[in-house]
Amino acid sequence: MGTVEGVRRPTIRAQQLRREATPAERTLWRELSESKIGFKFSRQMPVGAYVCDFLCRSERLAIELDGESHAATAKLDRRRDDFIRAQGIRTIRFSNADVMGNLEGVVAEIRSVLATRPTPSPSRKREES
Repeated sequence: MGTVEGVRRPTIRAQQLRREATPAERTLWRELSESKIGFKFSRQMPVGAYVCDFLCRSERLAIELDGESHAATAKLDRRRDDFIRAQGIRTIRFSNADVMGNLEGVVAEIRSVLATRPTPSPSRKREES
């Protein structure tokens, strides 16, 4: 329960991150919440031992916002992205400055990524027809 490969999911940490969202996270959440762009997103969602800023489970897309200290954590971010990719989830990243200064462009990029997602495998019923 609550573990992936023996690693406890960081549920309490995710709840804390939701309460302490950055201004950029709050701004982007207003655009992603309530399926405003046509897809359901959740914020601060655990994936294994990591927490994704925003996650669209149905499309297996994670959105990460990077603050000013991102350069110091780039190696850790690569390890985290590798793990999340291994779970079949694609990650796209934006800087906090992008969100605050070009929200329309960020939302347009997210829409574009969602529009170009791979099509699902055909169902067995269609194959039999």
